[in-house]
Amino acid sequence: SRALPDVRDGLKPVHRRILYAMKDIGLYHNKPFKKAASVVGEVLGKYHPHGDGAIYDSLVRMAQYFSLRYPLVQGQGNFGSIYGDNAAAYRYTEARLNTIAEDMLNDIDKGTVDFIPNFDDSTTEPTVLPSGLPNLLVNGSSGIAVGMATNIPPHNMAEVIDGTIAYIEDPEIDTEGLMKHIKGPDFPTGGIIQGMRGIKKAYGTGKGKITLKARVNFEQMKRDKEAIVITEVPYQINVTNLISKIASLVNKKKITDISDLRDESDKEGMRIVIELKRGANKKVVLNQLFKHTTLKSSFSMHLIALVDNEPKVLNLKEIIGHYVDHRREIVRRRTQFDLDKAEARAHIVEGLKIAVANIDEVVRIIKTAEDTNDASLKLQKKFELSELQAQAILDMKLGRLTGLEREKLETEY
Repeated sequence: SRALPDVRDGLKPVHRRILYAMKDIGLYHNKPFKKAASVVGEVLGKYHPHGDGAIYDSLVRMAQYFSLRYPLVQGQGNFGSIYGDNAAAYRYTEARLNTIAEDMLNDIDKGTVDFIPNFDDSTTEPTVLPSGLPNLLVNGSSGIAVGMATNIPPHNMAEVIDGTIAYIEDPEIDTEGLMKHIKGPDFPTGGIIQGMRGIKKAYGTGKGKITLKARVNFEQMKRDKEAIVITEVPYQINVTNLISKIASLVNKKKITDISDLRDESDKEGMRIVIELKRGANKKVVLNQLFKHTTLKSSFSMHLIALVDNEPKVLNLKEIIGHYVDHRREIVRRRTQFDLDKAEARAHIVEGLKIAVANIDEVVRIIKTAEDTNDASLKLQKKFELSELQAQAILDMKLGRLTGLEREKLETEY
């Protein structure tokens, strides 16, 4: 359970605990950032009795725009880069929840999910989040458990939600029908997926392999020279290693038509320029780069997640089906919670209405009673009230007896 995500909220325990702890200390998207160290401390002390490094690494990944398609945490400070740089230590960085993580946590206080005791019985933690969005498909997941590994790619949220709606409207829909909405994975770093066969196989059977290529353009340079410009790389590729590999191929004369290599990336995005010698065949050079470097790489999709705490290989339809069942349960439990709350309040308001209608008698009973307990018992007997209603009448302020307040009670009821 530590290495595989739950099919319902797409999270492993450490991520769930981080998000829940951040909500607990009020780190919402519209509140100030707080030191990552205090988040790590909160999670470590209350929910996750493992290494602080494991917690911080998970927190960092949830804030990286190049790791998650829709980051769940907003980070401030150095949270690492696509060049393979590590994040700064947790005493330097700050974090708070992203709006999308708040959607994952919505209604958790309304009895929608089960809570279990934490490791030392001092508090409780949720077994799953209400998960207002299909996070398992949207952000993907990867993990190596014992004898099995999961590798679920991220997807475009609009597509996944359209697919989910299509499933709700027609539960008999097949993989092909779902693929009209969910065309394939959508990686945060961009790139191009070659062909549909791997995607279809993975969505139909739960296992498949796709080939990812970098996005490249050809540009005309001065003096009749041309350049290959890389603007997007495959998912989880370390750009520093990629540039070093290209340089090494040139030095070893494996690729002979490259005259210059430079990284012009900036705030606008990635731009790696590979200048070619005059008269070089750009397509040949590009094919050599695809062959010898990670500009072309494969991604093995293993759609494995926990269903009722048991690891299962799932196809696309099953993942969506389990998510929809989970949401139905959440909405049912939330509605029950709201109903119980409203009924409890209506019961009290009924009592107050009786008191206001018979106020002279109520005042007489309270005045002549020996103590609060006696007054409560007499009110219950006289007006057939419950103990809660009688207590509410005794707690009532005199200001509630004005005409306007009486009207308010009617309206609330």
